[in-house]
Order: sequence, then C-alpha cells, then structure tokens
Amino acid sequence: MDIDTSTLRTALTLYAPGVVFANVLLQQLGLPVPVLPTLLLAGSLAASSPRLALLWGTAVLAAMLADRVWYLVGRRFGTRVLAWLCKLSLTPDSCISQTADRFGHWGPWSLLLAKFIPGFSAVAAPMAGVLRMPVPRFTLAAASGAGLWAGVALGLGWLLRRQVDAALALLHTHGPLLAVVAVLLLGLWLGWKLVRRQLFLRLAAMPSVTAAQWWQAQTSAQPPRLLDLRGPALIAELGPITEAHAVTLAQLPRLVRHWPRETAIVTLCACPHDATAARAAQRLRRLGFVHARHLQGGFEAWQALQPSASTPASTAPVLAAAAS
Repeated sequence: MDIDTSTLRTALTLYAPGVVFANVLLQQLGLPVPVLPTLLLAGSLAASSPRLALLWGTAVLAAMLADRVWYLVGRRFGTRVLAWLCKLSLTPDSCISQTADRFGHWGPWSLLLAKFIPGFSAVAAPMAGVLRMPVPRFTLAAASGAGLWAGVALGLGWLLRRQVDAALALLHTHGPLLAVVAVLLLGLWLGWKLVRRQLFLRLAAMPSVTAAQWWQAQTSAQPPRLLDLRGPALIAELGPITEAHAVTLAQLPRLVRHWPRETAIVTLCACPHDATAARAAQRLRRLGFVHARHLQGGFEAWQALQPSASTPASTAPVLAAAAS
C-alpha cells in the first residue's frame, strides 16, 4: 500500500522538536529505533537557520540525557553492565575489548566519534563511567560528540533537502517494493551476524577451568601461569593482578615463545562469555600449549576468591586433571 508522505511531512513540520527529542532519547537509551532517517528528514524540513538550531539543540539535549544515565549506570555497576550490554550484541567477542582499546588510545575524546561507530556508541558512555572519567571531562567530550553527530545528520538533511523530497516521492510510489528489498538486505545482514555469533559461542564453549580449580592449582608444585587480557584501560582502573602477565592477543605469541609447551596456562578477561580469554586459550593451544584453558567468569570470578583466600580449596580436580 502507498505511504502517505504528505501526512508524515506535516507531522514533522508541526512537531519536529518533540519527535526528534523522543526519537534520539529512546535510541540513545538503547531501544532499537532508527534515528538517522528522523534527523535527515527533520533537517530537510527546517525552513530557517533558527529552526535548524532548535532541532540541533533538542537532539544534543536528548543525547546528553541518555549519555548521563549510562555514565551513572557504568559508574555504579562497573563491568557487569558492560558485559550485559555486550551480551545483547551480535558480536560480543570484541565488544568490551575494542571499547577499552579505543579509550586507551584516544582517551576522553573517543566520545567525540563514538556515535558514528556502530556498536561503540552503545557502550562508550557506560565505559566512561566504569573508568571513572571525571564528570566535567565526560560532559564536555560527550556534548561535543553529540553536537557533531546531530549537526552532521541535520546538516546533511538540510543540504540534501531536494534529494530527500525525491526519496519521499519514490517511497510514496514504490513503498512496498522498497520495503521488500530493505527486509531482504536486513535478513542477509542479520544472517551473517548470527553465523558469526554462533561461531563465537562455539569458541566460548571450549574446555575451561573454574575459579576453584584454578585456586587449588596454586598449591601444586607447578602452578599455572595466569594471563590477564583485560586491556590497559581496564587494568589501570580495576587494578592489576600481581601474579598475572598483562598481555593482549597481538602480544601473546611473543610472550610465550620461550615457554615450555607443557606449561599450564589460564587466561582471563572481563568480557561476556569470557570471549577474549577463550580466544587467547584457543590461540595458545594452536601454538602447542595443550594445557591452556580460560577461567570461567573471568576477572569477577578471580576477584570473588580474594576475600576468602584462606578458605580450604574445593575438592574439584586440579588444573592438570581438568586439562586431561
């Protein structure tokens, strides 16, 4: 059926600030609602510079409110909220590690480009909270990023207003066909992402050790070596593990190149499904370290053992038995 584009144009012309505010706020809070079409269309319908400035300010305010909520949630709940957000991602294996790496390389100004990078925009604000970024610095960087993002979208809509009108006319006459094409393209993209997710979940299901098994193995004649793959930014904020080697996936082969291949190795991270740690253990096994395993529960599982260090070890099998 045809789409009544004249009604859509009238509604946005009359209620554009409210529509923009609600759409941006809901999308930035995490709801799967598209926001770019709204900003482009609203920008194309702005009749004057003051109207465009009002829409820009409205979008920035909505984005800042959402960012502040996520910042406070990240500051309150730490890496748990990041793990939860990344579990919702179709590619959770790289979600936290890539976010932490970007903060490590770019610092607070990673927020300037966060909204332009799919995936990163959803976890950048809570990551800033996890890393205890000072509120004034966070506010300045997040506001600058929101202003740049909203300005680009609204500005493009205004500059390309004739093309937007042509697109609306095409949508009016060929709406059903375009909808079918869009659904097919979306299905292909989701299928590719789901295949990647299944491959990742299969990787995460590889043999591992529990925190109790790792703790008991510390009393053996040759305790396992612990590799910390949380990344520099998270290590700096959450604190280092004294007995662990801090390493990235790229540095892994160089670190272990002189280690005996029978060395027992446990990897850990602070990511959903122990993603980076499982990938590191798999890479170590390919290098010949048959006793490489990742720690179930990652950094939180290791941290939970620290207050009860004097508690007798579990009767679970030691690492060597788990590796057999």
